[in-house]
Amino acid sequence: MMTKPTRPRIKGWCPGAWRPMATGDGMLVRVRPALGQLSRDQMLALCEAAETFGSGLIELTSRANLQLRGVTETTWPRLMASLIEHGLVEPSAELERGPQCLLAPEWRPGDATHETARMLLSRLDELPALPAKMGIAIDVGEAPVLQTTSADFRIERSASGSLLVRADGRALGTPVGSPAAAVDHLIRMAHWFIASGGGQAGRMRRHQAPLPSWAPASDSPAESGPRPALGDHARGRVVGLPFGRAPASVLRAAIETTTVTAVRVTPWRRLLLEGAERQATIVPGLLNDERDPRLATDVCPGAPYCEQASVETLGIAERLSGRVEGSLHVSGCAKSCASQRRADMCLVGRAGRFDLIIAGRTDATPVASGLSEADLLDYLERIDASRL
Repeated sequence: MMTKPTRPRIKGWCPGAWRPMATGDGMLVRVRPALGQLSRDQMLALCEAAETFGSGLIELTSRANLQLRGVTETTWPRLMASLIEHGLVEPSAELERGPQCLLAPEWRPGDATHETARMLLSRLDELPALPAKMGIAIDVGEAPVLQTTSADFRIERSASGSLLVRADGRALGTPVGSPAAAVDHLIRMAHWFIASGGGQAGRMRRHQAPLPSWAPASDSPAESGPRPALGDHARGRVVGLPFGRAPASVLRAAIETTTVTAVRVTPWRRLLLEGAERQATIVPGLLNDERDPRLATDVCPGAPYCEQASVETLGIAERLSGRVEGSLHVSGCAKSCASQRRADMCLVGRAGRFDLIIAGRTDATPVASGLSEADLLDYLERIDASRL
């Protein structure tokens, strides 16, 4: 049996459609829906593509991307032809290299989030070449909802109600007067980032250069608002994906025989099915209860899906969900792809076993190492017994 490496390989880039990433179950192909929305026909086409050219599994990422697994070198060209035909990917690799633009998912046509995004997308060619993992959050509703989502430049609402451009990692941002001014300022900030050495840092949060004088960090962002809850919604219905993944057959069943007209993606393992009837029939395989612990559990695909993971993660995450008091993170290796946040309990795969971390991230010191699944379940039972 091949021994998995103890230290993960950091590839330094995210997979795309034109640049898929090799994994343990084939190639991973990532789709970035324009404006975070797919039409009904596009979603059905994506389900068909996942089953025809991949393993049939679709994952929703923490940056609101959809990714297909199990693609091979033989099926990839035909997959790309299908995705391009349905407008699901850019028609060239050059266009796909632009930074990820993430929208607050409850935007309305013509509102500030929508207008700002349209302006920015029309001017992406004015941005400098940015590091591969950089992203932009456009979050201009009454209350920001993307503040804990990974992004390097943020256009959001300030506490006073004005538009704000904020560099990630800074508590304060620069107020601007309009969506056009916000886009102007963001493009200028991106050029400053590169000119001041940000390319070496790779991400805005890690870039320690002081902000330029023309970008005073003076205003605080508005207090964060709630994410859309599972269940009936003003525009349809919100459903959850267990651990952020579902078979294409399940997603197809949720929309093909209903009144759904479009699907909005979110970074929170939930989809907004636009036009779905109120009190719609619950689809087996999707989540409909906001209290379901699988919504709050961070878990990577693990073995055998990821070539760097030495442990299976999804099964143990399922068995531990609801048994852990607080947040749970299960990572197949120390790379921590599923979450960079602290968790009340964090399990990290190493050499086929688990390290157990309490109230920390994957890089924290474990309280116990080399644990089997049976060891972990025994640990929880002892904790439960101590509370009686």
